[in-house]
Amino acid sequence: MRRISYGKAINEALFQMMELDEKVFLIGVGVNSPWYVGKTTERISETFGEQRIIDTPVSENGITGFSIGAAITGMRPVLVFPRMDFMYYAMDQLCNHASNLNYSFGGRLSVPLTIRSIINRGGEQAAQHSQALQSIFMHMPGLKVVMPADAYDAKGMLIAAIKEDNPILYIDDRWLYDTESEVPEEIYTVPLNKGKIIEEGDDLTLVASSYMVFEAKKAVDELKKNNIKVELIDLRSIKPLDSELLLESIAKTGRLIIADGTWKTGGVAAEVSAIIASEGFDLLKAPIKRVTLPDLPAPASAPLEKAYYPVCENIIKEIKNLF
Repeated sequence: MRRISYGKAINEALFQMMELDEKVFLIGVGVNSPWYVGKTTERISETFGEQRIIDTPVSENGITGFSIGAAITGMRPVLVFPRMDFMYYAMDQLCNHASNLNYSFGGRLSVPLTIRSIINRGGEQAAQHSQALQSIFMHMPGLKVVMPADAYDAKGMLIAAIKEDNPILYIDDRWLYDTESEVPEEIYTVPLNKGKIIEEGDDLTLVASSYMVFEAKKAVDELKKNNIKVELIDLRSIKPLDSELLLESIAKTGRLIIADGTWKTGGVAAEVSAIIASEGFDLLKAPIKRVTLPDLPAPASAPLEKAYYPVCENIIKEIKNLF
């Protein structure tokens, strides 16, 4: 097994699935541009041609409708939004149509559509180019929402999403593209409904997703110096949430902190908190804490961004406040 980057793992998953199944194709704005998607589509155009990697005009609503139509007629499109913010333009197609068609047709119609959505935090990109909107889409029945945090899961979950017969929102964060982990060369899948324990501990449960797992790992390593044993859970899937894993961990630790890369109100951390409060309240020894973005738009200033985005120090501070 080799160590490769998160971005390379996405590229490998796309390449292998397009090689395996001629019904798989890529579509989206800038899908063939390193400026938009990093190196995640490298070699694909040269290998499979422009009929299977379609760089479109800026028409998010139109290309989403096209992708849904292709999916219900038997194709397996991977629709790419190079900035998650632009998904607002496709809300009608995604939330009124893609997510509802299987139910509306009594299970007789499938929509095997993978929506790959990229979070572009930081870089002074400001409010319309830096948003993490996962909690909006986890509210929608009929959509599964996954957020791999390492290269192994990035490849395995993308392959699983492409093989799935119903729409999957696959969210990758550009801040993760250069991180590396061990990844098999062969095709494999990772479940789209299961979290995983990254570090075992019995003092406190720390739950994170996507890039915040990276910050949480640093916090866990630092807290070991203070003999605080943290159980770190990577959610991987935020819709559905692996409530069984969460409750098992809280039964062991009695304390919970959630590190979530989106806003505090109505976010992923709020939903995790609600699950534990409603199904495991009697297990808690202390109040649930959340480390999130403030309920403010992203600033267009590097110094303000440092204050805006939560990092490991914010997690450490909240954890120490519980002891």
